[in-house]
Amino acid sequence: MADIGFIGLGNMGAALVRRLMREHTLHVWDLNRAAVEVLVAEGAVAANGPGDIGASGVEMVITCLPTSAQVEEVLFEDDGLAANLAEGTLVADMTTGDTMITKQLAARLAEQGISMIDAPVSGGVVGAEQGTIAIMVGGTEDLFARARPIFETVSPNVFHAGDIGAGHAMKVINNMISSCIRLATFEGLALATKVGIEPMRFAEILSKGAARGFVADTTLPKYVIPGRQEQGFGLALMYKDLSLATQLGQDLKAPLTTGNYAREVFRRALNELGEDVDITQIVRLFERGADVDVCAAQEAADKAD
Repeated sequence: MADIGFIGLGNMGAALVRRLMREHTLHVWDLNRAAVEVLVAEGAVAANGPGDIGASGVEMVITCLPTSAQVEEVLFEDDGLAANLAEGTLVADMTTGDTMITKQLAARLAEQGISMIDAPVSGGVVGAEQGTIAIMVGGTEDLFARARPIFETVSPNVFHAGDIGAGHAMKVINNMISSCIRLATFEGLALATKVGIEPMRFAEILSKGAARGFVADTTLPKYVIPGRQEQGFGLALMYKDLSLATQLGQDLKAPLTTGNYAREVFRRALNELGEDVDITQIVRLFERGADVDVCAAQEAADKAD
């Protein structure tokens, strides 16, 4: 059993804490005090801030925040986390962060004798709750070996992506690919509906062919076709991830023609649909373009049966 600090108790952070609490003692903090109290009621220990977690003697601190800028803030603000951590403590950043900033943060922490790895996750809140989520770790082999037993409390799917920053790079590349597939699939769904193919039948056939995958197998039949249910991931968050991926490509002089296209479609979706909508809502752009309503077409097909 390890004493672990955890900062950032949003939907993903809270799900990760619940998995970790099965075997470890969790010291938790978030700006949202209600989120802290919920987890304290389930067995976590409340902290009064990042500095308090740093001073609590934990052997590992996990951050799970919206952006790398917020990670930097909790690490290096006055009397923050880094100022109170003991030498030899490990910081694991599970934020979907910026590869370049992560390398800079790790270098600053190393000057204080504190180690850092990046360990973002993929698979959604449901994957975290069910223990199937993928954890992508960037850091040295020794640090990966040190963190792996703790991460395996969350999921057996723990991967060493490479040196510091590689985990964050892998995560945003994964999300870039996922977004490109999502857009192509929604575009095809709108066309198929216009042709007269029943939307759920389209998803069924797609899931058995060369274009099968998570979007065809799960997103279409579970979230998009039956009334555009929320998938639990914000459109703005995915746009942020696409921006990180394409910026990384620009920094490294790697062309990302498809990734840049996807980023611009997501930017258009944010402009038209708003900043606070779920990622499933982007299908509405393709419905408007093809002058179809996928949900209404499926309802009509169900009534006809």
